[in-house]
Amino acid sequence: MPAEASNLVRVAAIDFLNPAPLMWDFEHPPLASALAERYQLHYTLPSRCADELLAGRADLGLIPIAALTPDLAIVPGCTIASLNEVRSIQLIVKKSHSLSTVKTVAADTASRSSLAYTEILFRKFFGIDPTFVQHAADTLAMLRQHDAALLIGDHALLALEARAIIEEQVGPCNWYDLAHEWTTRTRLPWVAAVWAVRPEALPACGISPQELIEDLNQSRIHGLANVDTLVREWSARIAIPAATIHHYLTANIYYSLDEDCIQSIRLFRQYAAEIEALPAFPDLRFL
Repeated sequence: MPAEASNLVRVAAIDFLNPAPLMWDFEHPPLASALAERYQLHYTLPSRCADELLAGRADLGLIPIAALTPDLAIVPGCTIASLNEVRSIQLIVKKSHSLSTVKTVAADTASRSSLAYTEILFRKFFGIDPTFVQHAADTLAMLRQHDAALLIGDHALLALEARAIIEEQVGPCNWYDLAHEWTTRTRLPWVAAVWAVRPEALPACGISPQELIEDLNQSRIHGLANVDTLVREWSARIAIPAATIHHYLTANIYYSLDEDCIQSIRLFRQYAAEIEALPAFPDLRFL
């Protein structure tokens, strides 16, 4: 018999392309029906995933690493990361400005981590302190009003596809891949998000930490084994060529939370605290 709704693990998930392999078993047979008896999914923005988890409206969330707190435990195994270029985090700077002369950055509000990475890039690596202005993900409006624009997720991927059209409207731009900027300076992966859980919620849901870890990691494994199917599904949802989607899921995004990724999260939180972009963080907690 299905569990009562109050006993389901409430999951805040991200409705972007990049977590699609992580969500495979939750969205596809043969395991989707069984998982629906243990998990209740809700799709939202990365930053809102974190808000729901921290407010107790969700028990498990795929959240930006900037939103981790000592009360949340990272679920081992899964991540959204990149070993070099990620494509889906773009800092676009008008060529009338160099990075050292940027005064204002219009920032897509969907991810806290991307904003903190960009602050680290400017303030720690380049020694300048531009003003960040929250802005809806509208590339043309962002660049018409500001020196630079920060785009994440599907909006960044779509902007890359429309690069020529964008530059016709606002003039030539330099496009910086945030993952590449991080990896070339730290020699570590760029990490965006992890599964995080409120451990105290699991007993009431009747699920053990090991069962949760296994469910999430099996979904990742099955999703990566079915990339061709994901490409077909997402080609119908987003105006990006199938070959680009395939490359993105297999080469741009890295899904295994290994020791290098863990070290990178620690360094990110250290740097973010040094420039006061995020509060100091004692250490990572794992389920």
